[in-house]
Amino acid sequence: MTDTLTKAHKRWILAATVLGSSLTFIDGSALGVALPAIQKDLGAGPAAVQWVSNAYLLTLGALVLIGGAAGDRFGRRRVFLVGVGLFTAASVACGLSPDVRFLIGARAAQGVGAALLTPGALALIGATFPPEERGKAFGAWAGAGAIFGMVGPLVGGWLADHADWRAIFWINVPLAVLAVLITVKFTPESRDEGAKGLDGLGAVLAVVGLGAVTWGLTAAPDLGMGSPWIVGSLVGGVLVLAGFLWAEAKEAHPMMPLSLFRSPVFSGINLLTLLLYFALGGAMFFLPFELIRVHGWTATGAGSAMLPFAVIMGLFSGLAGRIADRFGARLSLSVGPVLAGVGLALLALMPSDAGYVAGPLAGMTVLAIGMTLAVGPLTAAVMGAVAPGHTGVASGVNNAVARVAGLLAVALLGMVLSAVFVAVLDQSEARARLGDFMAGARGGSGEGAAFHRAYQVVMAVCAACAVLGGVIGGLTAPGRVKSEQEVSER
Repeated sequence: MTDTLTKAHKRWILAATVLGSSLTFIDGSALGVALPAIQKDLGAGPAAVQWVSNAYLLTLGALVLIGGAAGDRFGRRRVFLVGVGLFTAASVACGLSPDVRFLIGARAAQGVGAALLTPGALALIGATFPPEERGKAFGAWAGAGAIFGMVGPLVGGWLADHADWRAIFWINVPLAVLAVLITVKFTPESRDEGAKGLDGLGAVLAVVGLGAVTWGLTAAPDLGMGSPWIVGSLVGGVLVLAGFLWAEAKEAHPMMPLSLFRSPVFSGINLLTLLLYFALGGAMFFLPFELIRVHGWTATGAGSAMLPFAVIMGLFSGLAGRIADRFGARLSLSVGPVLAGVGLALLALMPSDAGYVAGPLAGMTVLAIGMTLAVGPLTAAVMGAVAPGHTGVASGVNNAVARVAGLLAVALLGMVLSAVFVAVLDQSEARARLGDFMAGARGGSGEGAAFHRAYQVVMAVCAACAVLGGVIGGLTAPGRVKSEQEVSER
């Protein structure tokens, strides 16, 4: 396939994958700064607003594995198109949500659609571009995605401040129509002819296990870690996930072939992905609450804090991909996550009364540089660590790891935030007061100081995870991939 496509044709295919992926980029980033408004409008508590994010991440993280396998078997273009359609229909449902429970259910449906379109997009890129061009292609995909994703906070913030947060979900409709038209016209079908069967049991076990663990972590601050419901949920979830691994080892056509992890590169890059996206997901969930509730910014202002991220990734992701193609992924995947950790540490250290320049500007800039260096090469390294026929499964596993990382980050760091807030405030009903503060209820200076301290601890944990990811990248990431011409010359 890569030998018969012209450069122009490849660019159209890349554009189709970018537009399809932009649905998830815009939706997720716009929703982040609108969560405080959603919490206030729908009267949701801290656990419920976490589930607005977690319901999406749960179904996406668990089912993106089977989404990649479905693309390999039934056709990557076909599954990509189905995912775009389902995601768009679920977006309309989100926009019509009458209460937080309906919104959580619609968000879960969005996750199912994203589980099909995301690995489909990445697998289409992997099937279109040869190994020596993938770093640049994935860098361009990441850069364009960053522009879409980081315009999202500005749009989402403006809508939350001046219109209705529900309109955020309607943005997806015209983009989806354009993505479908380009895909149908320009993208050829590709599949793994040897792919057989879908792992339904594995998908069920993954959803149930991750759901139980996530519910236990999210509900623990309200019910207490000693609650039989929490203990049962966490223990049961871990046992179900152990059953998932057992089933994958026995399944003839597993959605997550454990044999892939025999590759030190594949295993190491996925561990790096877990740590880096845990850090990023946790930071981006809690940062808007800090800026809006503690610093007193508008939602639009909080969205503007993401602009350095958009500008840097948009302008330099292609360059980062070319650097990785020339010098190998190891340099990018060690330096990039460490720089991201430094940026997160700067965000943790900003004073509670800081303005834009003294506040998020430096941290977001350094974080953006680090992520720009890492994102494209990370994806290319994962795809290059497996046989060409398994790129869909590989992209599914890596995307599952990234989404599960975000899921665990919101749940675990939510526990950390609550524990520190309660400890600092040291007053009765502190947990309830945390919910009121996050929803915008007026409180004394004590709540603001307690939340700021809790936020700093959360960001420090995120920074440590990112730096550890850089260490792992330096130890496991591959060197430069030689072109076909270089190999033939030997």
